[in-house]
Amino acid sequence: MKKFILAALFALAAPFAIHAQKFAHFDSNAVVQALPEYTTVQNELQALGKQYDDDLKRTQEEFQKKRDEYEKVRETLLENMRQRREQELRELAERFEQMRQDYSVEFQKAQAEKIKVLQDKVEAAVKSVAEAGGYVYVFDTSLAESMGVSIPFFVNTKLSTDITADVKKALGL
Repeated sequence: MKKFILAALFALAAPFAIHAQKFAHFDSNAVVQALPEYTTVQNELQALGKQYDDDLKRTQEEFQKKRDEYEKVRETLLENMRQRREQELRELAERFEQMRQDYSVEFQKAQAEKIKVLQDKVEAAVKSVAEAGGYVYVFDTSLAESMGVSIPFFVNTKLSTDITADVKKALGL
């Protein structure tokens, strides 16, 4: 009988407990882009990308030059010389493709590392604001957009508080 009474009390109290929960939302893109470090990170990534592009362009030009030289003299070469030069061209093309793939991976890794530092800073600020405001759940309204995924997402701004400004304030922005 005691268990029944306790269960009935919990069942009656549950709707009130749900309504007491506070929800918040924020726009992480707006917060990250407002950080002074964001411009620095963007500039560093742009410089790294340019460096990689320049290296690839030089390698491609080297390949093109050697291929053009080979094409000019191909008919005059002995068979073994022709095969050796063709092998050199294949190796250079393979080296270019490997370099392109390596640079792509390295750039993505550098981008992820630099962005993670900013995300960690924002996450700490969100946690601080959420704890100070007594929010149970905080939703990032830009998450689906930044992931390139179409997720049905709705925030009722009448029931949820936008803490984007508070997060920026916590970061000193």
